[in-house]
Order: sequence, then C-alpha cells, then structure tokens
Amino acid sequence: MPRIGRRSLLATTGLSLAAFGTGFASAAEPAAPAKPPAPAPKDVTRTLAKYLVGASYDQLPANVRKEGVRTLLNWVGVAVGGSHHQTVDIASSALAPFSGPQQASLLGRSERFDVMNAAFLNGVSSHIFDYDDTHLKTVIHPAGPVASAILALAEMTPVNGKDFLNALVLGVETECRIGNAVYPNHYDVGWHITGTAGVFGAAAAAGKLLGLNEQQMVWALGLAASQPVGLRESFGSMNKSFNPGRAAANGIFAAVLASKNYTSSDGMIEAKRGWANTISTKQDYSEILDGLGQRYEAALNTYKPFACGIVLHPIIDATIQLRNENKLTADQIERIEMKVHPLVLELTGKKTPREGLEGKFSVYHATAVALVEGAGGEQQFSDRAVRDPVIVALRDKVVPTVDPAIRPEQVDLTIVRKDGKTFHKFIEHAIGSLEKPMSDKDLEKKFSDLADGILSAAQTRRVMELCWKVETLPNAGDIAKAAVATAT
Repeated sequence: MPRIGRRSLLATTGLSLAAFGTGFASAAEPAAPAKPPAPAPKDVTRTLAKYLVGASYDQLPANVRKEGVRTLLNWVGVAVGGSHHQTVDIASSALAPFSGPQQASLLGRSERFDVMNAAFLNGVSSHIFDYDDTHLKTVIHPAGPVASAILALAEMTPVNGKDFLNALVLGVETECRIGNAVYPNHYDVGWHITGTAGVFGAAAAAGKLLGLNEQQMVWALGLAASQPVGLRESFGSMNKSFNPGRAAANGIFAAVLASKNYTSSDGMIEAKRGWANTISTKQDYSEILDGLGQRYEAALNTYKPFACGIVLHPIIDATIQLRNENKLTADQIERIEMKVHPLVLELTGKKTPREGLEGKFSVYHATAVALVEGAGGEQQFSDRAVRDPVIVALRDKVVPTVDPAIRPEQVDLTIVRKDGKTFHKFIEHAIGSLEKPMSDKDLEKKFSDLADGILSAAQTRRVMELCWKVETLPNAGDIAKAAVATAT
C-alpha cells in the first residue's frame, strides 16, 4: 500500500505544516533552521541509461524473471477483459480514421492499428477496470505503459521472448525507481503517477527493443520527461485509463525519435529545471541509482483480486470474510463501521457514484457491493451494480472513520446487525498484497473470468500458455496475435 507523507496527512485533516513547524517543533521551541537541500547528483539520467543499455536477460535473477512473467500474464488478462468496455469502443472509433498501417493487434478485439495507436488502446483497455498490477510503494500500475508499448512493437519487428521479458522488467524497474524518487509528494499534489512515471518505463523498454545506444537512451529518457501525462482529478472517468495508454504511446514516440538521433538534454530527470524538480517537491535520486541490477522493484509487483482502487482492498476482503462466515445479508444490516487510513477517504470518498467507473472510487459502494454480492470483480463495479437499489440503500449504512493509527494496508471493520449482534474483522494485509500474494492459479482464474465471452476457452488456455512460456518464444508478438477476437 502507498505510504502517506506528513504533508498529505495534514492536508487531509485540514491542518497546515506551519502549525507544527519543522519536525513538529512545539510553539515554545523555535524550529531549527532548515538545511539547504543537498546538491543533486550529476548524471542521473546518463547513469540510468548506461545501465539500461547494458542490462541483459541473463543477469535477471530467477525470482525477477518469474514476476515478470506473472506481470505479463496479468496484464494480458486485464487488457482482454477491458477490451469491449464502452471506453475502448469510443476510443477505437475515434482514432480509426487517423490510424496508419495495420501493424499491431488490439487484445480481445478484431481491429488492427498502427503501433502507437495500438499501444494507446491496449493501455486504455488494460486499465479501464482498475484491475491491473500495482507497485504498492508508489501505487504505480507498471505493466500498462510498458507492456502495451513493447507488445505492439514486437508485432511490427519480431523479438524473441527472452529479450521481450528483459525489456518488460527493465521498463517496470525504470518507472518504479523514478516513481520512488518523487513519491508521495508528486502524487499528493495531484499527478497520476502511473502516467507521469510510466512514460519513462515505456521509453526505456521500447528503447531496449530498438537497440538504442547509451546516448540515444539518454535522449529517449529526456523526451519521455517532456511528456508527463495524467492528473488524479480524472479518477472515476474514462480519462483515468487514458493516462497509461498515452504513456505507452509517448514512450514509443520518445524511443523512436531517439533512435534517429533526435536530441534532448542529457540531464532531463535531475536538472534544476528538469522533470523531478519541476513536478515534485521531493527528489531522492538514490531511489533511481542505488543497487541497479542488484535490487529489483519489479520483483515487488502485486496483482489485484478486486477491480478497484487498491486502498479499498482490505475493506472488501474484510467484508466478504464476515459475510461468508456469518451468512450476512443486506436486510439484516444496521450499519457497517470501519476505521481507515486518511488516504481511503481522500481517494475513495464518493458517496453517490452514478457510474461503474465512479464506484471504483467509493468506499461506500465497495463495502455495500461486497456484502450484497460477496465479490469485488469487474461486475461489482459496473453501471448495473452502482444503480442496484439494494446496494444503493446499503451504501447509506457504511460509516468510515479516519484513524491515522491505521496503516493504508489495514482496516478495522465492524458490522452491526439489526438485532444488535456485532461482527468484527481486522485486516493486516489483504489478499493480493506482497504478504498474501495471488497464486499462479489465482491469476489464471482471474484471466479466465476476464476473457469469458471474449475469447473461447481453448483460445484463453492457449494465450495463457504463451504468456507462461514467453521466455521460449521465437517471437513474443505471437501473444498478441493469439489474443485477438474473431471478427463477426
């Protein structure tokens, strides 16, 4: 789960940093003078670029390779699952007249688009359900920008599975490390970090497949820095899924230009007027550079069992457990009380969602639908679900209370029945977290459920097999070709 900084907590509670002083000094004790910021290390962008150019598949630890494969499988599943949402219908219809050569597939659909538009549309499709992977330290959804970019490229220019997986891991590593360097301040002010950091991952991965040299990779990262995309105000609308899609296309754009020696500044990440200093009040460049090739943020990826904002997962987990253990039904409920971290109401405080996309950011809806239907998949965050009269009525009985002592990954939940009996559950770590990860079988079940009605059962099994054995494939682009729907 995401960390929350002092600035975010105080903003949530309506207090100011000045009221506490530096280091929470008391009013009677003057705060110590602020230390001048340490000078930024030189050559952050170049050091990262040099690592990316030299990093090979053979250097990846086994556990990192395994997580990369799981990341790919989960991403293909959510992209197929979201492929027929009206958001994708609208976007594909709008862009079709402007698409170039039919170079790449849309997962779960029959149309083909040029590489950049295919990357954009697959990125949108993979995020529209909010069911994709999550790097919990930064709440980045890593696969959308990166996998969308390189799978489209792999259809245009064949690439073997080992090189593809290496590029995927390096792209995820890049965006998560850069995200670590500015989180949470960058996120708190309103940037959607999946888009703003994701473009670096897409550029790095695409650049790796295009064979960029060190200077070209520096330029690719610099061009990526010039294209931050995504604001948190978009949450609950189609615009949210635009952000990883646009990051994927922008990353390809940056890498392709750099491959032809289109130049940028050599210090676009760390320079005084570069990316990190422009869009964040926090810059920790050690998060980008320390332990490159030794510690892997890509190994910390997680996968959602519930199709909504990650801060809601402990609440859904607790509600479903109490429902099933005690055979609770909506008509029995007096109220559902919970103690939550401040970030829960900051991100998911919508009391009366009108559409399924808004329901993903409503603690009231998520709790109610979990008790009524005992699930938290994409169907529970549909337009149908948020308008169900039983669920709507139960939303009014959900009573969240902010408690800063509760960590973001926790919830303290109590259900009170009309007869006065209470049921309590404290969740330390929800299913899907690093502590309670989804198994390979869980991911396959999720994939199959998402693909149902879009791909045949045999086709679904074939696509999953290709993902699991990606490292042995002569051409990773075969995954995309196998995951398209037959035209009707």
